[in-house]
Formats: sequence, C-alpha cells, structure tokens
Amino acid sequence: MYAPDRDQDLRWMQRAVDLAALCPPATGAYSVGAVIVAEDGTELAAGYSREVDPREHAEEAALAKLPAGDPRLATATIYSSLEPCSQRSASRTPCAQRILKAGIPRVVIAWREPSLFVDDCIGYELLLDAGVTVVELPELAEAARAVNSHLGLGGASGQG
Repeated sequence: MYAPDRDQDLRWMQRAVDLAALCPPATGAYSVGAVIVAEDGTELAAGYSREVDPREHAEEAALAKLPAGDPRLATATIYSSLEPCSQRSASRTPCAQRILKAGIPRVVIAWREPSLFVDDCIGYELLLDAGVTVVELPELAEAARAVNSHLGLGGASGQG
C-alpha cells in the first residue's frame, strides 16, 4: 500500500484544497476538493464539488473519472479537503460508502465535517470501522475552512 510521508500528504492535501477553490460557491453545500493518488505516487484522478453536477461531491467527481473496479484503487490514497460524507439524499450514495465500494484503503482529510448541514457526520468513523486507514491533517484544516467562507463558518474548529 502507498505510504507517503507527511510532506507528501501535505502536498497532495494542498492540491485538494486548491481544487476546492474551483468549486462554484453554493449556500447549501461545502466546497471540497479530492485527489486519488496511486501507490507509485502519481495522480490517478481529481475532482471538486459541483464540477459537473450541482449535487456532485468531490470524491464522487474524482471516482467517476476512473473505471469501476480499477485495480489501482486497491492500493491508492484519496485526499479530501473535508471528511467524506456519511449521509446524502436518498438518490445519492454517501462518499464514505463510495470509497469503501471502490476499495481505497487509505483516506487523508484536512477537516472534519461541522454540524452545519448534517447533525453528526460519521464518515471518518465508518471508514475506520471498515478497516480503512484514515489520516487527519489539522495543519491544513484552516485552509479547507477558508475555501468555505461563503458558508459563514469563521475560524471555528468545525469538529463535531
């Protein structure tokens, strides 16, 4: 399995935060970026919220660019500027479930989802409980929050 050092994790997460800045701001949604990195350290796919569809999430956008069952996903890492969602409307699969279905063994996040739209996001816990390695990079949480200034979150920790 791809096991980058902290500097590589920070570099890829900064790329995810930069992608989040490309999101069209929406009053009812976070701006999130995601990057899927292969075991050899190369980028497989990237995406951001609302890239193609107004309801699309970043992880969903990145995963859609790869064929289902791509064997490289079994050793990949997905970097998401926000904790993968654990709940969505009935017609959309939550991103934590998408990651599990894709078989990605390692997830790196910058920021836990605050209780703004969902009272208790448990994407982090769902992934851990399924055996996925989850790494949090709190040093980039403020950058991930800043991209979401349109939501009026301020500098609050957002943990919850």
